[in-house]
Amino acid sequence: GATRPPGVASRLGRQGALLLALSALLPGCAALAPRPVTVAQRIAALPAEGLPLDAPVTLRWNDHLVPWIEAGTDRDLAFALGLVHYHLRGTQIAVMRAVARGRLAEIAGPLATDIDHALRILDFGHAAPEVERRFPPETRAFVERFVAGLNWAQAHTRRPPESGLLGLPREPYTVADMLAVGRLAGSDVDWFSYFTLLPGRGGPGYAQRFRRMREAGGSLATTQTRADATALATLLAGLSRSGSNSVAVAPAHSASGAAMLASDPHLSLNLPNLWLLVGMRSPSYHAVGLMVPGLPFLGLGRNPGLAWGGTNMRAASSDLFDVSALPPGEIREERTRIRRRLWFPAARTLRRTAYGPVMTDAAVVPHRPGDAIALRWIGHEPTDEITALLRAARARDGAEFRAAFAGFGVSAQNMLYADRAGGIGHVLATTLPDRPGLPETDPVLPATAANLAPWQRLIDARSLPALIDPPEGLLASANNRPPAAMAGGPPIGIFFSDDDRVERLRALLRARPRLTPADLTALQTDTTSPRAAGLAAGLLARLDALPGGAPDPALLAPLRGWDGDYAPDSRAALLFELLLRGVVRGVANAGAQGNSGDGLAGGRGPETQWAYITTFLLRDLDALPAEARATLLREAVAGMAEDAARWADWGTVHRLRVAHWLVNLPVLGRRFVQDSFPVGGSRETPMKTGHGLVQGPHEVSFGSMARHVSDLADPDANWFTLFGGQDGWLGSDAFADQVPLWRARRGIRMPLRPETVAAEFPHVTTLRPAP
Repeated sequence: GATRPPGVASRLGRQGALLLALSALLPGCAALAPRPVTVAQRIAALPAEGLPLDAPVTLRWNDHLVPWIEAGTDRDLAFALGLVHYHLRGTQIAVMRAVARGRLAEIAGPLATDIDHALRILDFGHAAPEVERRFPPETRAFVERFVAGLNWAQAHTRRPPESGLLGLPREPYTVADMLAVGRLAGSDVDWFSYFTLLPGRGGPGYAQRFRRMREAGGSLATTQTRADATALATLLAGLSRSGSNSVAVAPAHSASGAAMLASDPHLSLNLPNLWLLVGMRSPSYHAVGLMVPGLPFLGLGRNPGLAWGGTNMRAASSDLFDVSALPPGEIREERTRIRRRLWFPAARTLRRTAYGPVMTDAAVVPHRPGDAIALRWIGHEPTDEITALLRAARARDGAEFRAAFAGFGVSAQNMLYADRAGGIGHVLATTLPDRPGLPETDPVLPATAANLAPWQRLIDARSLPALIDPPEGLLASANNRPPAAMAGGPPIGIFFSDDDRVERLRALLRARPRLTPADLTALQTDTTSPRAAGLAAGLLARLDALPGGAPDPALLAPLRGWDGDYAPDSRAALLFELLLRGVVRGVANAGAQGNSGDGLAGGRGPETQWAYITTFLLRDLDALPAEARATLLREAVAGMAEDAARWADWGTVHRLRVAHWLVNLPVLGRRFVQDSFPVGGSRETPMKTGHGLVQGPHEVSFGSMARHVSDLADPDANWFTLFGGQDGWLGSDAFADQVPLWRARRGIRMPLRPETVAAEFPHVTTLRPAP
């Protein structure tokens, strides 16, 4: 036949691609303009008849669509949990499975190809077959019934509005899928610190940079990376448990005379929330708390005997190995096929060694050309977090709770508890290689048998120190280095949070002789950073020492005496952040020009990590020649003056957005924003609301997104709040109905007494077995 001119063929190709894209989006139009759905309608939509149950199961719901499940057998409880999880968060679970399995390109198309390649190299499901094989019988039965509930709901309910937009298939879930999602949730936050170093490995200042990272306790890097590399880091950081506060109070410090516990995780602030609030009762389980959608255990909560919560330990759960010189026979290769939405499949190579998968084969992992670096991770070992957390939920006291974490691996957690007998404790819940030490000048180890040997000797919570009933009667954890009282064991990790948060938590706990649940709620919503106050005072002292004194005294006046409170109406917090931006940038530029004695090791751009700011900023500033320092400080004040005239206070620029995670879609994303409001807090305040250097108005994407307070004096004295709501269904009345509670510092009571449950969870669904 006749051939078309190249221009015509090109236009037809573009038109065809556009028509194909539009046709793919048509099924998702319901997500762009979702219909309002009431709580009653959502309850009625749950399949309730002809279920594969042993006996009827009672689901009680409150007005926030929080379920309280009463089952006659553990098997039926597990099935009902799976049913409810999918009903409330089906799309979220499907997307997490796609991430865990490296199948994002099936949703996002070719742009996600390299991200999928990296995810498949990480291989979150690597240990799943062996973990599943080793399950104790009771765990196996519970997990299989939970997955059966997920699959029943998927097969017997309407598809969520966004399913068509994302092209999600109705594909049965497996136990291996669930284990892969669990490993995804346990991603190692140290990866991001390590990977930022790799491009400069072996170059000038490399060892110094790593030493500075060790001293600061976190990444100092702002290396420019590919957009998809940034997307991968954001994706894993948002899903892994990389923040949180937890405190425990002994009876001597409690107004009720019983122990208390409060915990508030810090994760992504997009909706739906990464937690789901549930109550449950069966022969073995009687508890309330927070669950990760798609996983069958409580991450934090309360049962009649104790309450518990955790923070990411930031343990050294991974090692990097240089496998560049390994002989070909020690590297296994396989090809993987990546299906891509609206496009042809792609093939990529996966390489694995005894030292782990070769991460630098992924285009999105920054590294030097020619390097081959493998990652050995505890998440690739057959540790069993599900059994540990199921046992923890059944624990009757602190001793049983501590014993539950034998075999727990990732993500490493500081687990705090308070029990009914008045005990409080801190458990290091992790599995680690039995190393003699940790790297000091280069995180990448030579691929030798000696360096691999510690991975043949894994140790877990049974061999790690615990802190039980400390004399002070108070415990606090905020991703900080383990306290001195827990010293004496193997090295735990390299990178920890600045002590700003934990010191503030301890100060608030000590401020009152007898604490109440209201005091713990106030602690969770505190917006003060003592380190920020100290840094502001340090910068003012250096400005005052300039010839002629500090410039623009009226502008700087609100900063004098500032206590570090990032309240939304704080003028001082705004001024501090504007001044900080100028100073950090100035020091970075001076370091890049070689003018700073201990500068930023290569001048990779402005540092935005609080770890750097609190550890090195004043030191690096003081290392500059006096004239350069004076010029830098005056320019920083001049720069802040211009912006300070445009914005009134911290809340003017620091805002919290209420939005579905689909807000990240190009063009269409803005349709998924529901609200935006001023918010307090900062990087390391107890109520964390993370941000970088302040350029102007910005939106918080990471921080305090769930709260839990329990008083062991009363089985009903448990309060929880999610930033967002229970329901992931777009248009649901329960999609974001807890945001007003979150803002007003109020919680939803989650009682344990049956009569209280019946009174406060009035909407009843009876799940009936098939005849």
